Amino acid sequence: MGWVTAIGLLSGLSAGFLYAPRDAVQGNVQRIMYLHVPSVLTAYLAFGVVFLASLAYLFSQRSRWDRLAAASAEVGVVFTGLTLVSGSVWGKPTWGTWWTWDARLTTTALLFLIYVSYLLVRGMVEDRERAARFSAVVGIIGAIDVPIIHFSVQWFRTLHQPATLLRPQAPTMDATMVFTLLLNVGAFILFYIYLTRMRLHLTQLEERT
Repeated sequence: MGWVTAIGLLSGLSAGFLYAPRDAVQGNVQRIMYLHVPSVLTAYLAFGVVFLASLAYLFSQRSRWDRLAAASAEVGVVFTGLTLVSGSVWGKPTWGTWWTWDARLTTTALLFLIYVSYLLVRGMVEDRERAARFSAVVGIIGAIDVPIIHFSVQWFRTLHQPATLLRPQAPTMDATMVFTLLLNVGAFILFYIYLTRMRLHLTQLEERT
């Protein structure tokens, strides 16, 4: 799966920076979208898994659900960090600043901090079962921020454009751009699955030693 993931990432990013046409308004800086949008959608997926796995753990008390939630949270934090960094790189030439307290930026930064706190809770509480219960509650509450982030461009005045793919109407982008974006979304989801499986494997090895 590692090779498939690597090929998918190379194909997607190559298409984004070499195959997709140059944006008529933003120019080449718009190509960051092929990194930024897949990162945030993959983060949504990761924290959605945390939400479901945390609920499953609280109801069943089975450790496999806790392990899945923890692994997905770690990977989700990485993708959220990548989202914030790539968004800042994109924002500087388009907005004239690296950071502004835009509603979507602020709620995304809050999401990052919530799940960093989630990971800290797991490390600070020595009793494994208590840590799992506490972190499950944090994981469930934190996931509520995901729809707030997504709909923030509709609920508040923001600098962000409306959703590109997850919108009621058909995307208004060029078909080549849509294909390239979807290719990268698929590649990033594969990357998420690969990283989560690797983290679960490491967790199992740690528990055996």
